[in-house]
Amino acid sequence: MVRRRMGTLLIQNIGLLQTPLGNEKRGGKAQGENAKRRDAAIFIEGGIIREITDGGKLPAGATGAEEVIDAAGRLVTPGLVDAHTHLVFGGYRQHEIPLKLAGAGYLDILKAGGGILDTVQKTREADFESLVEKSRGFLDEMLSLGVTTCEAKSGYGLDLATEEKQLRVLGRLKEEHRMDVVATFMGAHAVPPEYKGRPDAYIRMICEEIIPHVARHKLAAYCDVFCEDSVFNAQQSEAYLECARQHGLGLRIHADEIEDIGGSALAGRLFAASADHLIAAGEQGLASLARGGVTATLLPATSFYLDKPYAPARRMIELGIPVSIASDFNPGSCPSLNLQFAINLGYLRYKMTPEEVLTAITINPAGSIGLGEKLGTAEAGKQADLVIWNAQDMEMLCYRFGSNLVRDVVKKGERIQ
Repeated sequence: MVRRRMGTLLIQNIGLLQTPLGNEKRGGKAQGENAKRRDAAIFIEGGIIREITDGGKLPAGATGAEEVIDAAGRLVTPGLVDAHTHLVFGGYRQHEIPLKLAGAGYLDILKAGGGILDTVQKTREADFESLVEKSRGFLDEMLSLGVTTCEAKSGYGLDLATEEKQLRVLGRLKEEHRMDVVATFMGAHAVPPEYKGRPDAYIRMICEEIIPHVARHKLAAYCDVFCEDSVFNAQQSEAYLECARQHGLGLRIHADEIEDIGGSALAGRLFAASADHLIAAGEQGLASLARGGVTATLLPATSFYLDKPYAPARRMIELGIPVSIASDFNPGSCPSLNLQFAINLGYLRYKMTPEEVLTAITINPAGSIGLGEKLGTAEAGKQADLVIWNAQDMEMLCYRFGSNLVRDVVKKGERIQ
């Protein structure tokens, strides 16, 4: 990729500029409300959107722009925000495919010492620089697909040294890469072999040793837990998340992916920033999410890969819960970082409208990672993160699958080629 100097940039001849508006997450009817400006132009200065015009009129500073991009009648949207990834890991897990084909489930593989624990071993063995380069490649690929901001979790160390290594990889990438990266500590991803059969002791160790270290060294902004049958129950998850809150970390939770064991109800009660997966969430849990103002981060590509049901997105929207769609990129249950594919599934499997989908991949995830005031919409005063698509409307993005429809990505006012 070629880095251009940040200066002034004009994007003109935009056929349709489509974007949610505002700084806050949007639920219910508001989830489907997008502004649509035709024959538009965007003037960018110093990485910030300064003015947007439509109807063929050019912004005031357009004539002196250092660089001009002709959108040639195409669709422009805010840059995509992927608020659930596990992109720092050692090895891969393609060897699990025969087990899956033979009928082994996700938790079956984990109980047998595979799954997350297989990746834990490989991540513990991997050196820092190799993890940096591997993860940098993933971020490059995500950018090429229109993702300009992502959240990324640790959770493949399950000990202080490796969890810190993963988080420091994210810290390096945050400094060096174009992408805005938000780090989440996820030490409670599984029970490590050395604590087998002793999940309470493991949670206690994390709360006494690792969370204080992560907070003291500012290694992460959020803390996440896998609240699931045979992993961590709701009581253990609550103790872990309350400890994280006391140390100033925001709360996220993998909830009700396989069984409804109270994860979504816990997320609402703790006013978590996000509850993720939610395939098995029941009415009580959904009501709790609505009361708590929790973003429901849905992961349709994981349902696709594991051949599992899809989360009840339409019911969530009916209840006013802000819905976000993310990739869940990881080496086991979703080895895809293509958020465009998740767009297709959001439309076809969640039955969301194109407008609702756009909100779910821009302002709602941006709000859930604390960046709604900075990005997630295309408005004057926001960071200039934009995508020019080889499409005329959002309907085309929802309709086409299997192809990268990005023509250009603009990140912080710089065109990426």
